[in-house]
Amino acid sequence: MLRVAVPNKGSLSETATEMLAEAGYSGRRDTKTLHVVDERNGVEFFYLRPRDIATYVGSGALDVGITGRDLLLDSLSPAHEVAPLDFGASTFRFAGPAGVFSSLADLEGTRIATSYPGLVGAFLEREGVHTELVRLDGAVESAVQLGVADAIADVVETGATLRAAGLEVFGPVILSSTAVLITADDDTEGLSVLHRRLQGVLVARQYVLMDYDLPVSMLDAATALAPGMESPTVSPLHDPEWTAVRVMVPRTDTNQIMDALYELGARAIIVSPIHAARL
Repeated sequence: MLRVAVPNKGSLSETATEMLAEAGYSGRRDTKTLHVVDERNGVEFFYLRPRDIATYVGSGALDVGITGRDLLLDSLSPAHEVAPLDFGASTFRFAGPAGVFSSLADLEGTRIATSYPGLVGAFLEREGVHTELVRLDGAVESAVQLGVADAIADVVETGATLRAAGLEVFGPVILSSTAVLITADDDTEGLSVLHRRLQGVLVARQYVLMDYDLPVSMLDAATALAPGMESPTVSPLHDPEWTAVRVMVPRTDTNQIMDALYELGARAIIVSPIHAARL
């Protein structure tokens, strides 16, 4: 059986569980459950702390896992990213007292507080900047005020928390993170099926099916507006001057494309959700 590590709590847990369910897998129903066997799909799910998942997968104890790119890199595990899963996005930046730092070079010889010493340390090493890393498990924005560090490296969302602590962002982006599927062995049996299923869920979330009737004379112009994956499906109608078209379009562009097609002469435009896909 394919042994899969899934976040048991935190910001990644709920969406990861939803994706696996949409991909056809049977997971846990009780949040206290730590191990589920899905006999039908040949998969065992292990629900673990997100920070530990890369370690388990990298050691070979488990075959694949879902975790954050930040946690994977911070773990220094030999596991590697198979594919991004497009949820749990976060951005890591440096921050320090307002007006004190302006560039990465200004960090030379300073103390930096972070909850991700592996990730930050590797970044600074690549950039040739020497610092002392102070590991904290949370609330790193207080480290400067309390004299534990000169600057911090942490997840930045709106920046409101940093500003409240008298800090400002500076320097380059350390990492743009997202949830990822990871493994230590790309040849693991069952990995390709899991990967395809999860990609199918992403496609179903990102695209819709659009059906419409169109004068044949406007088909090339309509195809330019909505080309689909390979090309639209085109079917003849009883009236030889009209044709029926079906095409996948990005969900976020749905209404703009409908408006443009209507202006071309398309009618009976219908949009349907996609519940599963394989590309």
